[in-house]
Order: sequence, then structure tokens, then C-alpha cells
Amino acid sequence: MTALHLPVGAPWRVEQADCMAFLGTLPSGRVDVITTDPAYSGMNQHMSFGHGRIVGRYGDAANQRWFTEFQDDADTFLLFLRECHRVLADGGHIYVMFDSFSLLSLGHLMREVFAVKNVIVWDKVNLGMGHYFRRRHETIVFATKGHRRLSRRDLPDVWAIKRIHRGAYPTQKPVALFNRMLSGSAEPGMTVCDPFVGSGSSAVAALRAGCGFAGCDVDPRAVRLTSERCAAVAGGAADPGERPANVDSAP
Repeated sequence: MTALHLPVGAPWRVEQADCMAFLGTLPSGRVDVITTDPAYSGMNQHMSFGHGRIVGRYGDAANQRWFTEFQDDADTFLLFLRECHRVLADGGHIYVMFDSFSLLSLGHLMREVFAVKNVIVWDKVNLGMGHYFRRRHETIVFATKGHRRLSRRDLPDVWAIKRIHRGAYPTQKPVALFNRMLSGSAEPGMTVCDPFVGSGSSAVAALRAGCGFAGCDVDPRAVRLTSERCAAVAGGAADPGERPANVDSAP
């Protein structure tokens, strides 16, 4: 963990930075697991429901509720994946979340950089928006750098975990979702990275798994929320970012 320059006495590092700039500061081969949910621009630009875009108007400065999107053209996404490959250790695991649009437009690029092992379906249990069948799931592409098996053989490829309602951050994902990713991929003492840390759920899951964590986000609100959650969890306190009603204890 010292290779990632984690703060003395704290097993986590969260910075305000662009994902590519942040990954560029990490040494090669020092991350064991990447779990991330990029803020894709494609679905938001090409699809809309009701009277507006799916997740707000990113470009509107007056819309303070939303965050800056990731310009996810194929060339940029490939550069991102190659940086993820560089920082991963041999045998490292990576979990990248995709919405239905980005899975078709970008998901295939994972095979150009990593050994794709499976596509996991996150069943959010409750219905979301949609004109042509309402959305109730997202997908997670699981891949490896080199060869390292999961430590468990009882994990299915469909995960029923309720989505967050009225979270502290837009599009907040439940910690239980990242717990599931790490349950077969991480061991105490490993380092987990998320270059789109958002609400910090991935960081909380990493700390609870006994891992070090390194992450970033371009939004100072995300960095502040994640830092508050990390400080609380690392200190043995309750997670301030997730209400009890949103907690799923499934392994």
C-alpha cells in the first residue's frame, strides 16, 4: 500500500482529479482490484424520458444536483482501459459497470485490453424508467489481467440488490453491490481502486474487506462525501452515506 502513497495511518486515498490524470499518478502493477461505475455520457446524450434527459442536464451550470460526465468515445474509453491495465497487478481483477447503451457501444472494447470472464447482471429489484420495457437492471463486465481465479465458487452471475432511494449522491450505488464484487476478488491487505468514486460506496466496501483504497472524482462534493465515509468506517463508526433502509447485508 505504501507504493500508492496512502496517508500515514489511513488505508485510503481519495483525490479530486480527472480519472486519467489520477491513474497516471499510480505506479504500474500496484492495484489488485478495480471496481468502478463510470459516468457515461452516451446514454444521457442519446436517450431521454419525460421532459428531460435521463440523469439531469450535465452541461447546465445551474443544475447543481448533477456531476460532470465522462466523454466516453471509443478512443477515450480505450485509453482509460489501458491505464487501468497498466496499474493492475498481474492476476488483477476489474469490474466495470455499464448501462444498456454503453454496454453495446463500449462494452466490446473490454476484450481488446482484458480477458473478459463474464457479464454480471445487477437486478435492482425495483422498476426504473423506460418506454420500451422499464429498466430494472444494470450490467457489470468482469475481466482479469492475466490469470487469477475467484476465491469463491458459489457466486451467481445475477445479483438481486435493491437500488438506493434518495441517496446522498445522484446515481449512488449500494455498498452491497461492491461487497459482492470484492467477495471473490479481494483479500485483506490488497489494494482496490475506483477512478470514478462518486458517492464512495466502493471505498466503503474496500475498507470493510480489509483492503487499502485509492480513488478520485472530478466533483469536490463526491470527494468530500467519500472522505467522510472513509474516515467514519476506518474509525469504526457507522457509514454516514447509507441509511439503514438502504443496507443489504447479502454476502
